[in-house]
Amino acid sequence: MTGDSNPRIASRATAIPYGLGKSLRATAGPDSIDLAIGLPGYPEPPARLIDAAVERLRAGDHQYEETCGSLPARTALAAEFAVPTDPGTELTVTNGGTEALTVALLTFVEPGDEVVVFEPFYTNFLSAIALAGGVPRFVRIRPPGWGFDPAELAAAFNDKTRAVIVNTPHNPTGHVFTREEFTAVGKLCLRWNVPLISDEVYTRYVFDGTMVSATEFAELADRCVTIGSLSKSHAISGWRLGYFRAPEALTTAIRRVHEAVTGGTATPLQNALAHTAADLADPDRGRLMRKLRDESVGAFESLGLTCFTPAGGCYFLAEVPGSGREYADRLFARTGVIVAPGELFYDDPTGVSQIRVAYNKTPATIAEACARLAGLRG
Repeated sequence: MTGDSNPRIASRATAIPYGLGKSLRATAGPDSIDLAIGLPGYPEPPARLIDAAVERLRAGDHQYEETCGSLPARTALAAEFAVPTDPGTELTVTNGGTEALTVALLTFVEPGDEVVVFEPFYTNFLSAIALAGGVPRFVRIRPPGWGFDPAELAAAFNDKTRAVIVNTPHNPTGHVFTREEFTAVGKLCLRWNVPLISDEVYTRYVFDGTMVSATEFAELADRCVTIGSLSKSHAISGWRLGYFRAPEALTTAIRRVHEAVTGGTATPLQNALAHTAADLADPDRGRLMRKLRDESVGAFESLGLTCFTPAGGCYFLAEVPGSGREYADRLFARTGVIVAPGELFYDDPTGVSQIRVAYNKTPATIAEACARLAGLRG
């Protein structure tokens, strides 16, 4: 018996880093404008989707569905992919894209294995890797184009590598990975016999260039797990509707972990999606998101900052004088506008002087933020 009165906490739990929200110093108040967290204010959730959810609840859709998701919902989501996708054996509904990522890593990664991650990174990637007992192996992407050095990428692979994560459009940079970049990653996946996990949750928001999906590469067909979500594209993050597409052999294995972790996803919300599948695509959403991007970038550029205009997604990075943390603190104190310090998205933030701005907010919110920033110039 030891003198410690508290139960032992597993190392996998203590290894998980704090989420972005807990890492921010500024606290949102009634008059603040939060451009740090990507909680969607835009677009408006489709009215028909909300009506369909209410209808399914009133119709008695209260019990378990198939753990891999209702077949009508899987069929609707499978149709979103440019390549043929079997909803029975290749598409699984999850509790958000985060769960899809986590169960994929739990399926592939043993404690001590390495996972290649591009840096700066989406912070939840590190949480999922830690939960699996893995070790992130970082490959830096750099401004202004946010491309990677092929030699640095190749050097990150070794006998311990068990997975690679690509995020396109990329959070936090907004970079859209090119066909050439995917090809380079894919060759290394084949050489080292590891799966590619492609997080494509922002695929509906590509403004410049062309969206390239990992599913388009025939040579990766047997080793690609593609993750999607409706959280940001339809502003229903609280519904937790994510999904992954994978070849049958990988799907079978990942579904076992998914079933053990969550047992499935909310039945009426899945079936609401199935009843409104025709409303999923709406080009106007992308056009207005581009406008919100341009207004936000312009407002921060007017402060004398160097902003990296994102090709897609919901975020951009800007270079600031001094540390990102100090700049974010000063900005909040003077305007009530909250941004995320760039240091949060790097393993080694030495020399990083950046902030991240989320612009998937209501037009009124972005207009008010722009007005407050304009006041700094007065």
